[in-house]
Amino acid sequence: MTAVIERVEVSVFTTVARTAVDSHGHRHPAAAHEVREAMLTVTDTDGVSGRVLVQPDHLRPHVLDKYVRPSLLGQDPLERERLWTSLARQQRGAHGGLTDRALGFVDLALWDLAGQRLGLPVWKLLGGARREIPAYASTMCGDQIPGGLATPADFAAFAVHLVEQGYRAVKLHTWMPPVAGAPSVELDIAACTAVREAVGPDVELMLDANHWYSRTEALRLGRALQELGYYWFEEPMEEASVSSYRWLADQLDIPVIGPETSWGKNFTRAEWITSGACDILRTGTTDVGGITPAVRTLHLAEAFNLDCEVHGNGSGNLALLGATTNGRWYERGLLHPHFDFDEVPPHLHSIVDAIDHQGVVRFPDRPGLGDDFDLDYIKAHTVQRS
Repeated sequence: MTAVIERVEVSVFTTVARTAVDSHGHRHPAAAHEVREAMLTVTDTDGVSGRVLVQPDHLRPHVLDKYVRPSLLGQDPLERERLWTSLARQQRGAHGGLTDRALGFVDLALWDLAGQRLGLPVWKLLGGARREIPAYASTMCGDQIPGGLATPADFAAFAVHLVEQGYRAVKLHTWMPPVAGAPSVELDIAACTAVREAVGPDVELMLDANHWYSRTEALRLGRALQELGYYWFEEPMEEASVSSYRWLADQLDIPVIGPETSWGKNFTRAEWITSGACDILRTGTTDVGGITPAVRTLHLAEAFNLDCEVHGNGSGNLALLGATTNGRWYERGLLHPHFDFDEVPPHLHSIVDAIDHQGVVRFPDRPGLGDDFDLDYIKAHTVQRS
């Protein structure tokens, strides 16, 4: 008899974090403090579970009871395409209540369950296109922290440190509000110049340019990056204006990458390709609603001979890179001089994306997504279940 989904649960638990988010949503180092995380667990009638860390506000009890449980309970968990489509079609009537991120969390849990049931890592279920991938170091945003990322010289010194750790590519996130005067084309150019001079010509460099510039500002910054030999130019303007990105890409030799934050899943990515708005496409499990639509995006880009870079870190995005070879890098971050990214948090036994001295991440051998959860810790620190 085929196993079916029996339980869908979200457990909110306390753990320790060493970063905090500012008033504009940007992450920076912080003293150790207690935070709340959540875990989605989908369990079938054979007792096999798929698990993924989630954001509690995207999978509130109302979302679980109205959309997720009615779509999943009693269903074959291996029929991921059908279940994803069923949930996605309910978004129209949800009026924003069922987000792409919620959809993505459910999809990730189903992929993890499939891997657990079959005893295989998800990256192999997706095709096993490779066993390892180079990582690029993705910095936190500029700040005003002494010895942090407060000046162009700080970014340059940190980039040198990252290269010494083995990274062969570095992406800068420069200054954003609430830092006074940010964003600034002049300051961005100064930081990008300082980093290129510090690491030399053989390290790939990228810039995430904050998405609030006008067309003329974005063009000026893009031309400067072009002269500095940067590998890509990311999100300098509001991404809802596809015509602005087509205008920019037409005038620059440096590859323009996108979109990141535009809603519309794989459908929006198709519009960016056919509009000529990007030279490198972007996808990610939190960007488009899970692994299922992200795989569609990867192969869509491949059909147009485009690279498709996966946005963000974590087990889902790492597994996704096993589906194809047209994404060059795994994004590892966010990194900062005052934050130890490799420190294992209390709710894990180990991290899924450790790098070697050549800046390479090897895909995990554990079944499912590969997260090494400390389930005893999570159970002992659970404060709410729904």
